[in-house]
Amino acid sequence: MKSVLFLVLSVFTLCLVLFCGCTGTDDIYVVSDDAKSRADAIYDEGVVSYSNGDYRTAEEKFLEAQSLYESAGLLDDAKKAMTKSFVSLRSYVEYSLNESEAYASLKEKVPEILDEEISGWLEDSAQKIESDGETLYFYDTAANYLYENYEIIRVIDDRIDFDFLSRDVLSGKKPDGSSPYFNPKTYEGTSALLIPEDFLRDGAIIKVWMPLPLVTESQTNVTVTNLSYSEYIVYGPVTEGQIGYVYYELPADKLSGDTLISADISFTSYEQGFYVDPAKVMPYNKTTPEYILYTKSDRNIEINEDISKLAREIVGDEKNPYLQAVMIYNHIIETYPYSHVPHLSLDTIEPKTAESTHMLNTGRGDCGTQSMLFSALCRSLGIPARAPGGYQMIITDTPGTHFWAMYYIEGYGWIPCDPTVADAADWVEVSEDKRVAFKEYFAHNLDNTRFVIQKDVDAEMSPAIPADAAVFRVVRQMPAVLCDEADFDIDLYSGEGFKIELWAVDNI
Repeated sequence: MKSVLFLVLSVFTLCLVLFCGCTGTDDIYVVSDDAKSRADAIYDEGVVSYSNGDYRTAEEKFLEAQSLYESAGLLDDAKKAMTKSFVSLRSYVEYSLNESEAYASLKEKVPEILDEEISGWLEDSAQKIESDGETLYFYDTAANYLYENYEIIRVIDDRIDFDFLSRDVLSGKKPDGSSPYFNPKTYEGTSALLIPEDFLRDGAIIKVWMPLPLVTESQTNVTVTNLSYSEYIVYGPVTEGQIGYVYYELPADKLSGDTLISADISFTSYEQGFYVDPAKVMPYNKTTPEYILYTKSDRNIEINEDISKLAREIVGDEKNPYLQAVMIYNHIIETYPYSHVPHLSLDTIEPKTAESTHMLNTGRGDCGTQSMLFSALCRSLGIPARAPGGYQMIITDTPGTHFWAMYYIEGYGWIPCDPTVADAADWVEVSEDKRVAFKEYFAHNLDNTRFVIQKDVDAEMSPAIPADAAVFRVVRQMPAVLCDEADFDIDLYSGEGFKIELWAVDNI
């Protein structure tokens, strides 16, 4: 998602960076009631436009209000209006295609697609919004058509090497019985964020929440060394608990040129193999803090009436929580086609739509929405579940952002599953026996090519990201970056400068 989104955003980058800087000033203003009233009126028009889903109009109104507030010396109000303009942009920027552009994209990328097939897809299946009197389509509409019609992918796309993908999955290796964690693989590498000199202004403080590896049951021997600019670390590094990160406050006037924040990292990732005897599953202790935490409705793992109804339909009369979880996993991989999702928009638009609910409503989802829907369905039945986030190195050696899921079974522990990687077996030409075995593996096992940053989505950090900040909150696969003095969306554009590099140093 990251690289394509930045291509979509690039059209905005030049305009915004040209104006980056500080909203502070030493000038003294005499504020007239008329000037403030005019700015307030424009701001209120932006609020109305936003509530109506007219996000581009809202962005224009908030930018106009910002300019008026600045002219009147009302810098706090200007900052508020500017942040609202960021929120407006985030709400629609992933929906970058009008109808003719979406049509052209499908024509270009889908071989021999018929006009009626395009019309049907755009009408019934494509992710879209109605905004400013126009239907806007998600930027990856053509790719999502191909994922749903994966027989086409098998013919035109040979980038997935199934032998490489299944190198451990179908190896026949299993744990020896003493522990479900086996076949360790150690990774070393670097995590680095480049802050361009253009982002720096005198007097500014740049706040960075930088992701790091987290100690979990399957990820051990975590080390973080050679943290640059350590004198500006305010909190951390944190490698235990719910999320791995380090928090910086960097004074811009102490920096010069492009600034590289980096850390050397290493960890050992274990393959996980859980072979559960349903008869040995024990009852939950429903009073423990962990049980309560992972069975509650949450910001992106939402339990509602529709979720609860679907979960009951999936499991029928089955009462065993392990068998229920496997039934939910199978329902997801058999029912919902893989599909890229407008995560930035979902994370931004108010009123908030949970990622799990978005997938339930649209019938489509990627690794994040699949994992969160799985977790919501499990939680509605009283099965603790969560959606870890980080990176995977199973498809290629290069780390790729990823979510998966875990469910807790008393007597066995946290059992992983990965509906998305299971879906990949449909995208390649392979025997049906191998396809079935590959998918079955990911119902209760996980490979050792994972870099875990957080145990669940929306994990909290200290200090917390301000509630009114324009920041992507679901997962910290990339740093969160804020600067009160910047007059462009520094968090949105800082992601271009972030890079994770990892290499395996053994495979015992």
